Amino acid sequence: KIRTGEYRHEIRTIGKAVGNRYITKYVLDLEVVPTITEFHIYGDKRGRIHIPKEYRSDVTYGPSVKALSAVLYSEGVMSNDRIAAFLNAASAERLKLSAGSIYGFCRRLSEASVESISHLENHMLDQEVAATDGTTVRINGRQANIRNFSVKDTVIYKAMKGKTLRELGEIDLLRKYTGTLIHDHETALYHFGTGHGECNVHLLRYLRKNTEEAGNPWSQKMAELLIEMNRERKKQQEEGKSSFHEERVSEYEKRYMELIQKGCEENKNTHHKYAKNEEKALLKRMEKYRENHLLFLHDFTVPFDNNMSERDLRKAKNREKMAGGFRKESGNEMYCAILTVIETLKRRNMGLLENVKKLFMGTPAIF
Repeated sequence: KIRTGEYRHEIRTIGKAVGNRYITKYVLDLEVVPTITEFHIYGDKRGRIHIPKEYRSDVTYGPSVKALSAVLYSEGVMSNDRIAAFLNAASAERLKLSAGSIYGFCRRLSEASVESISHLENHMLDQEVAATDGTTVRINGRQANIRNFSVKDTVIYKAMKGKTLRELGEIDLLRKYTGTLIHDHETALYHFGTGHGECNVHLLRYLRKNTEEAGNPWSQKMAELLIEMNRERKKQQEEGKSSFHEERVSEYEKRYMELIQKGCEENKNTHHKYAKNEEKALLKRMEKYRENHLLFLHDFTVPFDNNMSERDLRKAKNREKMAGGFRKESGNEMYCAILTVIETLKRRNMGLLENVKKLFMGTPAIF
């Protein structure tokens, strides 16, 4: 890295330099040096000076400062005034950033991301399987939502007023999507896409809860069966197979239904009324949505759970805890646009700051 010039290199000595024998150690560090680029804008043949829009002010901030601000904002753990204070401190108080500056940078990035997000949505529409989940945020004290759509190389965030069927239908991406959606038993989502897989990690939680509260053995055995199915599926995938043999699937489905029937019998003797009703509802749900819970057996491209989507929502949950939400709906929309671009860049192992800087300079980061 030194030879290629990737790092600025300097040599220091410890001790008295005598002869040619010495031991080499390295210290890798980071130096923040504020820079100023001075532009001389000349007139045309008629002497008229045309000042580009980005240079209308006498002094503006450059793409590196803007990119750093936006990336810190996307992490969701620092308020705008703290981001400004951090960057000011890193520059030995030379930048003089304010919380308003940080918000302005983020607003500019969300506007510059429109084309990139359009490319990502077209890419998402081509995917056969996508995981989706939503989380609650607050806008000026009112409850709102952020929903995401996740695949291996892309994640898209959408700001929503709520999570009703009507509000889901306002998401253009969701209306157009024709693949299989993986989610946590959101029945409104069954109106979209062409296939649905239920998250079995959530189901395992419900089964454990039932075992603790109802005390019936069927739910523990069902949890063990689901874990066994997933373990065997992973073995098959490692061997390069894309699905189980039909006989194996039929065997698993038979065992699944036998445990449902066993659960219905055990439920008759459940003593606690609340636990009895909860258990009955769980059994009905598992029978009604059997094909959706076991879809991962038929097609190995369908995941066992929607954990990918849940992990992608942690940033939004962090921001909700840190800032308590947003003042306006436009703030939620801005945050979702920024998160879409930055989290997808990370997912694709693309240079983060380099590509965010490109967006600030008017070049789409993602095609």
